[in-house]
Amino acid sequence: MSGVPIGAINRGWSVLAAPLCACLLVLAAILPGPASSTPRGEPKRVLMLHSFGRDFRPWSAYALRIKAELARQSQWPLELQEHTLLTARFDNPGPEAPFVDYLRSLYADRPPDIVLSIGAPAARFVQKYRAQLFPEAPMVLTAVEQRLVDRTLQTNNDTVISVYNDFSAFFGSILRVLPDTQTIAVIVGASPLENFWLNEAKKEAKPFESRVAFVWYADLSFEEILKRATALPPHTVLFWGLMSVDAAGVTHEGDIALRGLHAVANAPIFSFQEAFFGGDTVGGPMHSIDETSRKTANAAIRILGGEKPGDIKVQPIGFASPKYDWREMQRWGISKSNLPPGSEVLFREPRTWEKYGWQLSLIAIVILIQGALIGGLLRERRRRHLAEVESRQRLVELAHLNRHSTVGELTTSIAHELNQPLGSILTNAETAELMLKSSSPDLDEVREILADIRRDDQRASEVIRRLRSVLKKTPFEMRYIDLNETVRQVIGFVTAVAHGREIALKCGTTSADLNVKGDAVQLQQVVLNLIVNAMEAISEAEATEREVSVTTNLSGTSAEIRISDTGPGIATGDLRNVFDPFFTTKSQGMGMGLAIVRTIVEAHHGQVFAENQPSGGALFTIKLPITRGRSPSV
Repeated sequence: MSGVPIGAINRGWSVLAAPLCACLLVLAAILPGPASSTPRGEPKRVLMLHSFGRDFRPWSAYALRIKAELARQSQWPLELQEHTLLTARFDNPGPEAPFVDYLRSLYADRPPDIVLSIGAPAARFVQKYRAQLFPEAPMVLTAVEQRLVDRTLQTNNDTVISVYNDFSAFFGSILRVLPDTQTIAVIVGASPLENFWLNEAKKEAKPFESRVAFVWYADLSFEEILKRATALPPHTVLFWGLMSVDAAGVTHEGDIALRGLHAVANAPIFSFQEAFFGGDTVGGPMHSIDETSRKTANAAIRILGGEKPGDIKVQPIGFASPKYDWREMQRWGISKSNLPPGSEVLFREPRTWEKYGWQLSLIAIVILIQGALIGGLLRERRRRHLAEVESRQRLVELAHLNRHSTVGELTTSIAHELNQPLGSILTNAETAELMLKSSSPDLDEVREILADIRRDDQRASEVIRRLRSVLKKTPFEMRYIDLNETVRQVIGFVTAVAHGREIALKCGTTSADLNVKGDAVQLQQVVLNLIVNAMEAISEAEATEREVSVTTNLSGTSAEIRISDTGPGIATGDLRNVFDPFFTTKSQGMGMGLAIVRTIVEAHHGQVFAENQPSGGALFTIKLPITRGRSPSV
């Protein structure tokens, strides 16, 4: 709307006084109308005449784009009316007079402001019947090949937007892209228009006949073309021209027919019509629908704006820069290096990285972080493992030193235990020697003496063996052992020591299997340290009842070793500290014995407790986890 309609104002305000109406009329005449984004002026009537139908490609693609451009560029309302020249679809078209009469009667009262013809048949029709239909209407003949424009019928009221089909350039591009091509099969229909293009294609194919063979399918039905397309020889390509009607007289929709061919053909299909690109053809140099449509709409708008059609000159539009379908290239093994310079490859399927770039980046970051964490954990695990190995080595060395210290404290008792069998051996040997010097020795008595010597020797050897087993230095080794047997070996070693100190050493092992996983030498040292401590506590206190008791027991899932004495016990204030390093109540002690005991027990995933017995004396309890279903190692 260009302003406020005066008639509307008069009708709306007729009830008001005449002066007020006069003022409003003056204001309406002076002030501009409200701003509006709608086109101004009367609607422009645009007649669009199709050659083959509104949905017949490639011309339907031009028509759609032209209509969009007109709507975008026009400053007026457009009244677009479309008609189709059906006679172009048939091999033997009927008379055109009825269609002419129909259009004349339709536009008798108000002719179109401009006529747009789409394709060569429509251009020929409007030029031929201009005087009968629209003698004064300007015309734009578009999407028509320049050779099909009848220049003799062109007037100053016409603008031509033509294209140029360069068959020679297109055949050359095919051979460049597929240099091993031996045959080009040309598919074209049998209508008069298609026969014209068949002859033109043959003319432009002649320079290539020495290099490649051409096969022309114009005289075949489309059904027969499909059959042949399924078994084409190697190095053959198909060139799609136009198929509106085949040699059998059957009409076809261009895109539907091409789609059927693409489904069965065993060779690549080329066409210079952009409307077929993007699904059925490989590509190449093609007519640009956008360029032709844009120039057509621009010319139409200029004519509607008052310019003379004859003054608008547009050069024939050739092929645009080549475009190729990446999917078809992959299907037919076309190398990108063979494409002409300036070619554009479309429909490329994105690589995995291009398609999932941020997801893969995120995954990579997560993996890197996880890798760093895992690496750090492995490094920490190795560091801890090395620390544990070093700690165990220090424990072994410390325990070995402690065993030497303990054995040193027991030197007198050990020497006494060795002196007894050695003294007996010496006495028996001297006696045997004297008896053998006599003139008639008693051989039976000599045999008894030798048996005593052997027994005493075995006794001394056993003392030395036990001493060596305690003093030997071995690496920390976890094995399945019988805890009862381990305790009995320690008892066998210290029995003589206890006897020498006039202490009763009692041992009671359970009949249950106490299979644990541990180091036998280390556990022997635990028991030995606690027994020696108990004997020393009794000796220092000069108790009247001198007894050390060692028992084993099965308590749930744990094996228990209980070592008690009849000494003075542990001061209440010292119970919490007895296992601390360097804590001792002995004047000459280092305070490491019980600390080593706790360290060894905890290394075996066990526990050790100290308490006072109600009846007097100290009680040490060791708990170690039982291993079910495993036999002790030999």
